Amino acid sequence: MSASELAERVRRGETSATDVLEQYLAAIDECDSELHSFLTVLGDSARSEAREIDRRLSAGEDPGPLAGVPVAVKDNLCTRGMSTTCGSHILEGWLPPYDATVVERLRAAGAVVVGKTNLDEFAMGSSTENSAYGPTHNPHDPRRVPGGSSGGSAAAVAAGLVPLALGSDTGGSIRQPAAFCGVVGLKPTYGMVSRYGLVAFASSLDQVGPLARTVADAAILFDVIGGHDPRDSTSLERPNPLALTRLEEGVDGMRVGVVAELLDGADASVVGRVHETAEVLAAAGASVEECSVPEVSYALPAYYLLAPAEASSNLARYDGVRYGLRVNAPSAESMNGATRAAGFGSEVKRRIMLGTYALSAGYYDAYYGQAQKVRTLIIRAFARVYERVDVLLGATTPTTAFELGSKVDDPLSMYLSDVCTVPTNLAGHPAISVPFGVDDLGLPVGVQLLAPALGEMSMFQAAAVIESAAPAAVLPQICATTIGGSRTSARGER
Repeated sequence: MSASELAERVRRGETSATDVLEQYLAAIDECDSELHSFLTVLGDSARSEAREIDRRLSAGEDPGPLAGVPVAVKDNLCTRGMSTTCGSHILEGWLPPYDATVVERLRAAGAVVVGKTNLDEFAMGSSTENSAYGPTHNPHDPRRVPGGSSGGSAAAVAAGLVPLALGSDTGGSIRQPAAFCGVVGLKPTYGMVSRYGLVAFASSLDQVGPLARTVADAAILFDVIGGHDPRDSTSLERPNPLALTRLEEGVDGMRVGVVAELLDGADASVVGRVHETAEVLAAAGASVEECSVPEVSYALPAYYLLAPAEASSNLARYDGVRYGLRVNAPSAESMNGATRAAGFGSEVKRRIMLGTYALSAGYYDAYYGQAQKVRTLIIRAFARVYERVDVLLGATTPTTAFELGSKVDDPLSMYLSDVCTVPTNLAGHPAISVPFGVDDLGLPVGVQLLAPALGEMSMFQAAAVIESAAPAAVLPQICATTIGGSRTSARGER
């Protein structure tokens, strides 16, 4: 059952928010020991929120478009008085004194925040294996990764443990796990969704976005969390989006470009699915052409200079003085070093060192400055291609989900998982991953739509057409819950 259908049932009194919540909490309790998608389950506070929604409904009030819908939140989004770890030991025990804006907007729309999901430490990773609290498993094959860094959110949605979840996307951290887990994942235009309360990784790249089972559910969640926030200096002064109203408009007359560079090096099964998607759009009335954006080939090296540089600055605040972990030592300097050595994992340390080097005297222009110039070239290249087309199409990831442990000792191979997604973050543009069939092993394949800044509406229109023609989805091996309908066993069948 979709999130919108679930909210409508609650609103009509066919079920209560409390009953819905208890069903999802039971599913989490049964399945998540194998999946490990949650770091914290907020049972008591979620029950209080559900009871308040039921009270408002009894009083004749409308709680909002997500009335009674359980939503999971990536654990790098602040939740007042509730643990927010960023998947790191250095923030163990930290209880934020405020809610992120997106969390406030979820509750204002009637959603119930049911838990905090696992992630690569400080959102640095592509597999959720970098979490200090252990990896999340892909619900389609528990021997494989769910993607990252929002792997916990994607896995929870795919397994049916929540209808909706929030992730963050710095270089593909919503779209890549969405593709690996067979769900919809949206990275909005930079500034369309408030970053207030999102623990920063790379401030010029980070963006919060939805993960959902359907395009319509992703649109509802985007509409709820989007819009201007005066507390975020990078927030665009735009009204709340209305993506849900555009899903039925189709693609007749839309111009679609299939980007050759977003297929280079991809598995044959992934390339085949992208070409099938192009045929679907053409059959629905879109004008489809192949196009080239050679500059995106330079996106990955530029990203892995810019993002670590910003991370080295943002993570300097974790010093053992103000909050989080503190390792006692004879001097402030040694305490600071000991705290950071004990609190940060190896991938975070690697990126801090890379970023600090790129920003150091004598190397700034050669590395960070040069990467910023490449970023400008990529932005200009996208601007040129968008003069000819409305949206772009390519692979979300070059492969389907890989096995746990297969890339942890090869950072470059891991970084290449993001090769199709990082160009969008550098440009600040929106992109969405939509599930479209499976590979030869039965693993989900995601196709990616890209649009110019503020082009979410055209992108959602195309995504809805793709979804309507997609091959039937496969059930995850772990759980696969449908509230209000049937439910498989914890080890379901395909």
